[in-house]
Amino acid sequence: MTVGIVGLGLIGGSLARAYRGAGAEVYGWNRSAVVRGYAELEGTLAGELNGETLPRCEAVFLALYPAQCAQWLEANAASIARGALVMDCCGTKRRICETGFRLAEAYGFTFVGGHPMAGTQFSGYAKSRADLFRDATMIVVPPRADDILLLARIKKLLGQAGFARLKVTTAAQHDAVIAYTSQLCHVLSNAFVKSPRAAEHRGYSAGSFRDLTRVAWLNENMWTELFLENRDCLTEELDVLIGHLREYRDAVAAGDGERLRALLAEGRIAKEEVDAP
Repeated sequence: MTVGIVGLGLIGGSLARAYRGAGAEVYGWNRSAVVRGYAELEGTLAGELNGETLPRCEAVFLALYPAQCAQWLEANAASIARGALVMDCCGTKRRICETGFRLAEAYGFTFVGGHPMAGTQFSGYAKSRADLFRDATMIVVPPRADDILLLARIKKLLGQAGFARLKVTTAAQHDAVIAYTSQLCHVLSNAFVKSPRAAEHRGYSAGSFRDLTRVAWLNENMWTELFLENRDCLTEELDVLIGHLREYRDAVAAGDGERLRALLAEGRIAKEEVDAP
């Protein structure tokens, strides 16, 4: 199998390593030729993904920011082999899926939106690893949710990189849910750690502080683009969170133990319900 990887950061680099480890011939493109050269030198890449090698690829993964993925597709769609499977790895789906589905229909390849549920707080090829996707879930947005043959093809392809499960959805549903499960968490963590007390946490903090602040360490360039591209969904979730925080704040400020106890019980019950099998 021949695989093309566009973007050799944490996700793209890990995909390249995983598919190379599975025996695929892997070609890659990266904005920094130095990174691509290093990946070739260590044997992960067979060479550059370009106008000559792209038409040979049976699968192509786009691991850039959403706007860059759309731009790359617009510029290179005509060189993608008919029948090839192209999948992005962006954190938002509506824009890239609109572009991908349109170009796939025009040029004869198959586009599927993708979002790997794996990663770390680190970025860059140096932090990539072949086992990053082991037992992970890939969220997929196919052109048709009932195309069983395509879903089987996707599952087989992703299984070679270590993915164990598919979550099939639409671009709109993906963006609405991911605003809550991922984007809101990053905003909350990033805002939480700005307290003046954060500098005094050593000796006073344990798992709660560590868990809540882990994703405050983020790539501000990537997350700014993701937040703004999904601003309608994220704004809605922020409004809900701010409303609930105000309820807690008002109960504490008023010394209203009965109200505070009720709010805390509501949160505990909600957690039990969402985690129930």
